[in-house]
Amino acid sequence: MRVNSKRSLQSETAAHLLGQRGEQLAAAYLEQQGYRIVAANFSLPVGRNLRGAIVNAEIDLVAYEGATLCFVEVKTRASDWFAPPQVNVDLRKQRQIARAARAYRRMLDLETAPYRYDVVSIILPAAADTGAKLQIEILRGFWTEAKLRKRHWSDRYWD
Repeated sequence: MRVNSKRSLQSETAAHLLGQRGEQLAAAYLEQQGYRIVAANFSLPVGRNLRGAIVNAEIDLVAYEGATLCFVEVKTRASDWFAPPQVNVDLRKQRQIARAARAYRRMLDLETAPYRYDVVSIILPAAADTGAKLQIEILRGFWTEAKLRKRHWSDRYWD
C-alpha cells in the first residue's frame, strides 16, 4: 500500500503539468515544421497485464508529415543532466504505442498507409533557471515494427 505525502502529490502534479506543457509545445513545433496534427492523447485499452488489470496505451500526438502518418511520443524534462528525455521511450513503451497505433490504423482503415514512430524530446528548464534555454528535437523514425518483433528460436535447436 502506497501512502502519498503532500510533497509526493506536489511533485506528481508538477511532473504532470510539465508533461502537458511539453505536449503543447511539441504540437506547436510540429505544426511549424509542416506536420498536420490529427489527434492528441489518443488512448485505448490494449490488453491486460500479468495481474489481469487492463492496460491502456496512449499516443501523445498523431500527425501527418506529407503522406506519412506519424505516431509521436513526447518526452519532456526540466534538464538533461542525468539523461536525455528520449531514453525513457523504452521497449515496453514502444510496444504499447505500436499496439495502439495498429488499432488506430485498423479503426480508420489506414493499414496500407505509410507510417512511422517519432519522438519529440523537449528540455523545458524551470523559470528560475535563467542560464538554460528551451530545447526541442524531433527524432524521426525512432523505432520500427521490425525492432519489436519477438524472435523465435530456430526449429533446429538440437543437432
